[in-house]
Amino acid sequence: MEQLHKKYGFWTAVAMVIGIVIGSGVFFKADDVLNASGGSLPTALLAWMIGGMIMIVTSYVFSKIATRIEKVNGVVDYFEEAYGSRAGYLVAWFMTFVYYPTLCAVLAWVSANYTMGLFGLSHGLWLIAMGYLTVFFVLNILSPIWAGRWQVSTTIIKLIPLALVAVVGIVYGLVSGQTIQSFAVSAQNVTKSGGLAVATLSTVFAYEGWIIATSINAELKDARKTLPKALVVGAFAVVLIYMLYYLGISGVLTNEQVIAAGDAAPVQVMSLIFGRLGGTLLTVFVVISCLGTLNGLVMGSSRGMYSVAARGMGPGAEVFKSVNGKTDSTLNSALLGYVISCLWMLIWYGNFAGWWGGFMDISELPIAFLYVIYLSLYLWFMRTFTDQGIFVQYIAPSLAGLGSLYIIWGAIQKEMIIPFVVITLIILAAGLIMMDPKRSSVRVK
Repeated sequence: MEQLHKKYGFWTAVAMVIGIVIGSGVFFKADDVLNASGGSLPTALLAWMIGGMIMIVTSYVFSKIATRIEKVNGVVDYFEEAYGSRAGYLVAWFMTFVYYPTLCAVLAWVSANYTMGLFGLSHGLWLIAMGYLTVFFVLNILSPIWAGRWQVSTTIIKLIPLALVAVVGIVYGLVSGQTIQSFAVSAQNVTKSGGLAVATLSTVFAYEGWIIATSINAELKDARKTLPKALVVGAFAVVLIYMLYYLGISGVLTNEQVIAAGDAAPVQVMSLIFGRLGGTLLTVFVVISCLGTLNGLVMGSSRGMYSVAARGMGPGAEVFKSVNGKTDSTLNSALLGYVISCLWMLIWYGNFAGWWGGFMDISELPIAFLYVIYLSLYLWFMRTFTDQGIFVQYIAPSLAGLGSLYIIWGAIQKEMIIPFVVITLIILAAGLIMMDPKRSSVRVK
């Protein structure tokens, strides 16, 4: 099997953490969190804080694991080390066929949504979404290095609109008194109030993505030092940026206006302060931000089946574990990732076309399912990391586990949770059937 080269450094890893996490969620989940919070800004901010703390403590635990394990694909490697090749294989299968492609489909749709708003288009949303999905898979196939550079560049670019909304909005709100008003008066036009747990689940989508940075583990220079630092630094930076950004919005728009504006809330903030040109420029930055996140997700998806095949397991292992000699990319794995992402986009489209009789939120449910998987890893961590202090060995994973349970509780209250779980279990069962037990003992060295 050809090996992937060590081509990424610390800043690419940090850019994957920040660049994937900060993307679409912070923009199009602001009204969802406020809605679920019953229109109350203090409750919404508490949800953002809880979601952020869960991400920080979880990434901290994973950073400790990353200092010891360096193989092919981060989180998959960790489960293989903890529970054997079968467990690692099933996690890789879930990431490949559910987690990565669902989020790729949603991000392509979100990017297309903001593009439609930027150009004032009323038709072609799904064609644009498919175009974006195709372009970034092609980029990752033809030039993984340029895909990494795009990740770093868009991470820097996407911080500009967040900083503008945060600084200008907070100053404006304090001078005008709108910030105090937003804290004191809850919105009345709430349509989907679900409580703090559901609100926190909405923030989890905005905070999700840091784990995908572990997918380039085999391509990081000095991964055992680089990856842990990137996970922790990136997690803290994201929480700080989100809280300041959300305060900036509340300093310009009332809670009623945030809910009414929906995904366009940040654009309205800039338009009110800087005029129409300011709103347009912000939309440009938002589109770039979303595309940066999409690229990071595609980077993970392109390596999905490779992480399965690298273990000598699954259908067509010899085909999917090959690395293209010219581009240093996982070509066949990426092509499969593209096809699966297209299928999940069809499911996402069905939500809006009314095919399912309800809304299967594949922007949140796969994340909650992943947190179910994390629980078993925390138990292994507490049993294995005996040379660490009490905080590292017991307190940190326990807090991460409680956070996972809280997220799972929020997911249980979501519409169509049962159909999604059934689909996921069928996918996992199919993977188990095709695992090829004759090679189940093969491990990555």
